[in-house]
Amino acid sequence: MTGETPRFSLPRWRLTRWLADAGPDVPTEIRVALVGGLYGTLPIFAGGVINTVAVSFLIAMRIPTPPFLAWCLFETLCCAMRLVVLLIAQRRAARQEPTPTDLYLLLGVAWAAGVGFGTFISLSSGDWVAATLACLSAAAMVGGICFRNFGAPRMAGLMIFLTLGPCCFAAPFLGEPMMLIVFFQIPFYLYSMSKAGYRLNAMLVSTMQAEREHEFQARHDMLTGLSNRAGLTKALDANLARAAGGKTLAFIYLDLDGFKAVNDTHGHMAGDRLLQLVSERLRRLVRAGDLAARIGGDEFVVLSNQVGSAQLKRFGERLIRDISQPYELDDRFAVNIGASVGIALAPEHGVDMESLMSTADKALYQAKSTGKSRCVIAPSAVDGSSLRRSPPPAVPQLH
Repeated sequence: MTGETPRFSLPRWRLTRWLADAGPDVPTEIRVALVGGLYGTLPIFAGGVINTVAVSFLIAMRIPTPPFLAWCLFETLCCAMRLVVLLIAQRRAARQEPTPTDLYLLLGVAWAAGVGFGTFISLSSGDWVAATLACLSAAAMVGGICFRNFGAPRMAGLMIFLTLGPCCFAAPFLGEPMMLIVFFQIPFYLYSMSKAGYRLNAMLVSTMQAEREHEFQARHDMLTGLSNRAGLTKALDANLARAAGGKTLAFIYLDLDGFKAVNDTHGHMAGDRLLQLVSERLRRLVRAGDLAARIGGDEFVVLSNQVGSAQLKRFGERLIRDISQPYELDDRFAVNIGASVGIALAPEHGVDMESLMSTADKALYQAKSTGKSRCVIAPSAVDGSSLRRSPPPAVPQLH
């Protein structure tokens, strides 16, 4: 759908799931966001591709032997495949379709292995110009690997090992005892960079969890767990944007009858518990894809895709019937309340919160004024005469 955040698929294969694992107890939504971060952006990707392909090409020109030519060919093909898969994944993610995440992750590991292979054969060649160029390139790539992949610390650690680890394997063949120091340098460097990746991952996950909790609190009623007015407004705007092609949306405004008496008689704690029990019933009554919200006091709203008059009438009456069943606040007593419902339709009665709330409120007022525990759907006529609240009686003037 247009306007939605691109969503990249989680890996499905056992190996790639292990590579991309962000740690225990990480919510799915955060895992999806971390996988999206592994794809990075085209400019960052292009920098790494240009560097490794250019280095392999220049060294192959300097030393045109089969190993170097094979390395150059591998780097070119691998980078081209990564680019194609990245572009396909970005298009599919924008359309909310499954993305080739498993293949993309394995190509990233293969690319790191190619960089490491080039470093090994360059060091082993005895050509110090080629060795210096290859080692500088590999060291530079480690920074990019950490920056792009710390959302998956295992994958980042493996890619770092494959990129720089071959320096250790090449050292014994160089004929330079001084180069054996890499057996101490490289493992320590690999450990420290991998440890940094894990720490960055933990910080990122903690930050994302805090952001999700803050966002949840900003859009949800803390007493009942339902959406609050801010969450309702955002959901309404999103639904109206998706319904721009002519689809109708029902704005169902519900008010409890007799709640104030319970609150005054049994206290605010009993009133809060009653609101929680009402919310639990309301949550069970709404369909998947609908949204229930508490907008203040004993007032609730349901956004629903049910729009047929007969269907809405049945749903409204079911809300009234089920919410009006007795509530056991504790072992000592039960209470009874009722509910009245007013319904407005979008876009017929408006395309914003204020218009829909006003129309639904008038329908709710009519439901209450005709005996309560009723459901009234706002009429199609836009004149509003049948729903207009009666003005207070005029006070006679004394002369």
